[in-house]
Amino acid sequence: MSLNKVMIIGNVGKDPEMRFTPSGAPVTNFSVATNEGYTDSDGERHEKTEWFNVVCWKKLAETCNQYVYKGMPVFVEGRQQTHSWEAEDGTTKYRTELVASKVEFLGRRENIDGVGGESQEISDELSF
Repeated sequence: MSLNKVMIIGNVGKDPEMRFTPSGAPVTNFSVATNEGYTDSDGERHEKTEWFNVVCWKKLAETCNQYVYKGMPVFVEGRQQTHSWEAEDGTTKYRTELVASKVEFLGRRENIDGVGGESQEISDELSF
């Protein structure tokens, strides 16, 4: 038995970019930054930022492309996936992504549709 589930809360680092596969399926990519604060042994406060490459497919891709924007706080749930390829110089390159199954817009809903209220959640049609 195994489990591949990732959940993050952070801020969108860049506006989403949508493209289409050769078969016409929409794919949207954007980055999310999470921050962790800690105090070292000398009592000095530090902040560490971790970046996640988020990938959304189908209806979730279309919705995120329409509503997600740089700086927006989001909750993303999905699975981790790593791709590798050989670069022109012969080295192997890797890219780790969070393939989203659910994205929740955090903060005030007026940021999304002009109406006050709570957060809004969107999910794809797949169950993981």
